[in-house]
Amino acid sequence: MSIIPSNVNGQASSFIHNKEHYLTLVKDLQARRKRAHLGGPEKARLRHTESRGQILPRERIRLLLDVGSPFFELGELAGDNLADGTHIGASLITGVGLVNNRQCMIIVNDATVKGGSYYPMTCKKHVRAQRFAIQHRLPCITMVQSGGAYLPEQEGIFPDEGMFGSIFVHQVDMSAQGIPQIAIVMGSSTAGGAYIPALCDEVVIVRGKGFMYLGGPQLVEAATGEKVGHEELGGAEMHTRDSGVADYIAEDDAHGLSIVRDIAANFGTAPTQRWDVASSVDPLYPIDDIYGIINQDTKIPTANRDILARLVDGSHFDEFKANYGDTLICGFAKIHGFEVGILMNDGVMFSESAKKGTHFINLCCQRDIPLLFMADVPGFMVGEEAERGGIAKDGAKFITAMSSAKVPKYTLIIGGSYGAGYLAMCGRPFNPNAMLAWPSGRSGIMGAEQVANTLATVREDILTREGKTWNDDERETFKAPHRKRFEDSENAYNFASNLWYDAVIDPCETREVLALLLDLAGRCPKIDTQFGVFRQ
Repeated sequence: MSIIPSNVNGQASSFIHNKEHYLTLVKDLQARRKRAHLGGPEKARLRHTESRGQILPRERIRLLLDVGSPFFELGELAGDNLADGTHIGASLITGVGLVNNRQCMIIVNDATVKGGSYYPMTCKKHVRAQRFAIQHRLPCITMVQSGGAYLPEQEGIFPDEGMFGSIFVHQVDMSAQGIPQIAIVMGSSTAGGAYIPALCDEVVIVRGKGFMYLGGPQLVEAATGEKVGHEELGGAEMHTRDSGVADYIAEDDAHGLSIVRDIAANFGTAPTQRWDVASSVDPLYPIDDIYGIINQDTKIPTANRDILARLVDGSHFDEFKANYGDTLICGFAKIHGFEVGILMNDGVMFSESAKKGTHFINLCCQRDIPLLFMADVPGFMVGEEAERGGIAKDGAKFITAMSSAKVPKYTLIIGGSYGAGYLAMCGRPFNPNAMLAWPSGRSGIMGAEQVANTLATVREDILTREGKTWNDDERETFKAPHRKRFEDSENAYNFASNLWYDAVIDPCETREVLALLLDLAGRCPKIDTQFGVFRQ
């Protein structure tokens, strides 16, 4: 393999200013994570630990996981500042970690956040975790303690695909595929929530704390006139001795989690790695140089080859068709020993770039090599020359190849990713195994300034037809709110809040996160690719 040359000057003023700016972005990311990890307000946390004598949700995860296990969290920042009032994290914690040396999907209701109620984003996050688990054949362990659906948001929770009912659908699918599902009922689980543990393979319930019922005592009394307590209606003794809905009684949270760990030890033979994984080699250049390489002025292109040199093993990269379609960098490299096929933007997409990318994706599918799309693209080239050259046809080839590819696919938004360029670089609609972004990531139909200029031009045309004019100040006054709206919309945290990104990660975390994801994918059976029609 060829070593990527890099002559970054860490003493240059531009590098220093870029790095200082990016460190503020990293600090902001860390602050957002800290806020998400805190859970609900102090009053709710104290009620959980002191009044109820329970362990906080993230501490439950720590006790469940093997000592030293990483925990890759999905949707860590989901729900932040959404209009429906969803708390950051969406009252649910989801992620992958090791339980008795077995990679598992962990799904945990956070009862310190509005009683663990399900908001629309909570449903979306739960379903996303299940789809990730199905895709990677991960056993699911669910810690149940939820107040159920947040009724004022019924329209976003109840009626459609992808909402609460889809949780049941995916549980049935996982059961049919032989993917283990374990539930531990640590608090109340009411109505539809009672079906979540009931649809699992094995159920642990905590004595005196865990309750399952389709209707709670108040509802039962209102509906039938029957007066019954929580224990008699849905407690641990009743469900393990009479109904059979639960299988094991735990005396407290810690005991219940130890039972779950014992169950996980009996999941059967763990899947093996289908790929040959080489020894990991550090890049030749410091990874935190990336902070100084990415330009804080988004109008200045970033030297993306310098970024690549700091992410791949030994800074080795076998570039494919280096002299053709050079605004799309394609080639083979390793990340912590895992071979990957990398497609990385280095400018606008031309026909040549798209055709080269199509060819490269075809090669990776033939060889069962996972694809990493590193997106920093303003879009596809426009104009008469580009259209006559077949840019729509060639872009369609690239999209067909990308969408058809059944090798594992990962998307990392490192800069701006706009329009059809966002889609072609395996955007969220094309279901990559994981959709990641750096704090510098931005996505939208077009950049905020282009949006503001486009809308201003439309407005100007209307004024001209009406025989009116406006001056520069009036034009800027018109543009400013549109620019602001789209700047907020394309921000990485807006995409993470809406779960259009699975995670926002620090650039320095990239190698470890990708290695974890590649290890998961490599333990799944290979799926053959059948390409769609390529228009010639």
